[in-house]
Formats: sequence, structure tokens, C-alpha cells
Amino acid sequence: MESNFVDYVKILCRSGKGGKGSMHLKHVKYNPNGGPDGGDGGKGGSIILRGNHNYWTLLHLKYERHIFAEHGGNGGRDKCHGTNGKDVYIDVPCGTVVYNAETGKYVCDVTYDGQEVLLLKGGRGGLGNFQFRSATNQAPRYAQPGEPMQEMTIILELKLLADVGLVGFPNAGKSTLVSALSNARPKIANYPFTTMEPSLGIVGYRDGKSFVMADIPGIIEGAAEGRGLGLRFLRHIERNSLLLFMVPGDTDDIRREYEILLDELRRFNPELLTKYRVLAVTKCDLLDDELMEMLREGLPTDLPVVFISAVTGFHLDELKDVLWEELNAESNKLVVAATEDTIVHRDKDMSRFAAEMADEGEDEEIEYIDEEEIEDLEDVEYLDDIESE
Repeated sequence: MESNFVDYVKILCRSGKGGKGSMHLKHVKYNPNGGPDGGDGGKGGSIILRGNHNYWTLLHLKYERHIFAEHGGNGGRDKCHGTNGKDVYIDVPCGTVVYNAETGKYVCDVTYDGQEVLLLKGGRGGLGNFQFRSATNQAPRYAQPGEPMQEMTIILELKLLADVGLVGFPNAGKSTLVSALSNARPKIANYPFTTMEPSLGIVGYRDGKSFVMADIPGIIEGAAEGRGLGLRFLRHIERNSLLLFMVPGDTDDIRREYEILLDELRRFNPELLTKYRVLAVTKCDLLDDELMEMLREGLPTDLPVVFISAVTGFHLDELKDVLWEELNAESNKLVVAATEDTIVHRDKDMSRFAAEMADEGEDEEIEYIDEEEIEDLEDVEYLDDIESE
């Protein structure tokens, strides 16, 4: 069954070209020297991205292979202005990043509801000969053509916005924790890679307060190089204010597993290491107090550590307290405020680009025939019909 969560689409976008200015000289009865009256051409439509908080996936754009804006209308006699082409708005979820599909270069970013980003500007309309009249040139016999359209094949990539992102190996208990703390119901089963798509849950806190928690598919060693599902979904934790690392309590070496996860994040994007981190040792219903104290001695000391059990609810309130405290720490607020408008997006790695497109089913080339080419083809077919007769 095909998933409704789509975080990766490829679209060919094209703005409208400007209309031609009119080269018309007015000739009417009783006014044979009416002069130039050619109107200006209309402006071509633009392609504009718009943030919309009602969308949480790019599913509505999955089958939009082409998005074209209208061309501007040509100018006419009596100084008639050509019609302006309608702008096309593309509604996207907040957290959508746009890349050039041909070069992999970062283009723009949509981060909040109602934000509008001009992706492709429509061509300006050409001036009619009325605009070129002067005392020394009272009958100009020329007008401007409209500006050409702009075209780009883009990749829309969604990066989920959440306060807390869960990081862990498969079967670390991430989905169980989300279901225990929120009303989200991700799939839970006793085998690796149960979570095939990210899910968000709103975690209720005291006095009606809440924060958003994001569960992504499990990471395995080598995920930054494309192993497992990590490469596809690691980008979703780039938007999180805090990272919650989850390691099962029955792991042979909890510290080593945490360091492996940390290293995968570093190799994927070194800026992830600047985020606040909390370590949760899960499945502690299998451990007694004495064993937990022994395990605590070998754990890292540079971040808060909480022993929890999502099944029994052990220390879940303590975990929420720690997460809320870290999310609202003054130093964390300052970091978020400083980087919110200056987030740096890396260009697409073209060596992995083809593989990513194949995984998403977007590896086919998107082509179209322009209206002028269609007219040329129709003329050729018409001539062939005449010759055959």
C-alpha cells in the first residue's frame, strides 16, 4: 500500500512570458495623422511558493509534473494594455526546501505559514509604439517584444518542524514512546524498521503547555552514506530544537551506541552537533535500581540522562520535565533565535542525487513542448495535407 506521506517531489516550473507591445498607427476619418496608439503588452505570470500550515506532506504535489503560469497578453490599438498573466501559487508545508534539480543548488526555503517566496518571475510586457513618440519621432514604427519566460526543474524537499526529534537505532522504542506521550499512533512491532515514515505527536505538559515530538525511522551505522532508511529521513531532524537519543537498557555498550549515533549525525551534517541533546535509556522495566546505577557510571556526562520505560510509564514525567527544561533554557532560546533566519542549507550531493530520485520514483525526465513548437508542428502537418491532395 502506497504511503500518504510524501516528502520529496520533482516539478518543472515555468513563468509566463511578457506580451508584445503593439505597433499601431491610428488612421480614422477626419484624423488621418492620428499618430501612434499601440498599447503595452501584459506582464507574464510568476511562480510563487506559499507556506501553508494546513499541509504536512507534499502529497498534493506528487502528480503535478508541470506548473506553468499564464503568458501576458499582447497590446492592442487605441493604447489598449495587454492582460496580465495570472500568478501561480504553490502551497507547501512549512519546512519545505527547494533545490535546482539539474545542479543540486539550494534555491529557497519556506519556514512559516503565509510566507511567500518568488520562485520564477514573469516576463515584463513590451512597450507599444505610443511610449516611443517624441517631437522628433512622431510616428515610431517599432515596439518592444515581451521579456522571455523563466524555467526551472525543482526538487521540493520537506523537513519536518518539531521541538524534539527522536534519534536511535531500529527497535529502540521511539514509536512506543511517541504513542505513550501523545495521541499519535505510529506502527509498533517487534522487528527492525517498523517506522517507514516520520510521524509527529503533540506531547501535553503542565498547565496546558505542549511541545511537538518527531519520530523518524531508525538509523543504522553507515546511514550517512546511504545505508538503511537513514539518508532519506535524517534531514527531518535538522529542524528540531532538541535531539532525544534513545538507547535500550539491554544494549551491551550504551555509551558506544550513543557515540555511533552521534557520529552518524556529524557525518550527515556537522551543524546537528550544536543542538541540545538528551539521552533516554529505554526498556528499563527489565532493569532493577542497582543495575541502573551501575549503568549510569559508564554513561556520558555532558548531557542529561533519563532511564525510562514507555510500556510501564516509568519516569516518563521526569523525561517530560527534562525535555521542557532543555527546550526553554535561555541558552537554547538564544541559539534558536540566532539561527532561525540564518539557517545554512547545503547543496544537494549530485553523486547521491540519482539514487535518491530513483528511490522516490522521480527519476524520469520531465519534458514538454512549447506552444510555439506545437504551432510549427501543426503548420507542417497542414502543408503535408495540401501536398498530398
